[in-house]
Amino acid sequence: IVNLIEMNQNEKVATSIRVRDFDQPLSLVMCTKNGIIKKTPLNAFGNPRRGGIRAINVDLGDQLVSARLAGADDDILMATREGQSIRFHSAEVRDMGRGASGVIGIRLAKKDYVVAMEVVQKGGTLLIVTEHGYGKRTAYEEYRVQGRGGSGIITVKTAEKNGLVVGALSVADQDEIM
Repeated sequence: IVNLIEMNQNEKVATSIRVRDFDQPLSLVMCTKNGIIKKTPLNAFGNPRRGGIRAINVDLGDQLVSARLAGADDDILMATREGQSIRFHSAEVRDMGRGASGVIGIRLAKKDYVVAMEVVQKGGTLLIVTEHGYGKRTAYEEYRVQGRGGSGIITVKTAEKNGLVVGALSVADQDEIM
């Protein structure tokens, strides 16, 4: 991908999303390590330039963690390194222009940060993986919908045995993960 767009030395690809039609009624939802979330209509990205187009302003010391496509009726789930998670309706995040920074998606404890964001899949599950190799799958129905900007609920207990959360991913029964 670095051969397709001009990137600065300190930039790296966080996520890639395949889009065929930019006129779909979807939004690009992005979240940062510091718990900021932003939603921009997909059609705002329909005319890319060689150097790319700015999608989000990221504060100094923050970084983009994830980007996903979401519809108006979808729910968003954010997961943190210390095992917290929050689920809220995507409609709680207003559409913003490409140059905006975003709003608070989840309030974080002092040393905590966001490791993943997923769009909730109907009938799907969330796979949480910890630094000591433990995994936990939980049905999305077990995560109650809250208001955006809260501190969330415990999704996995992080202890010496498990370690901290390193990632989270939407999975289905037929998926194979390596």
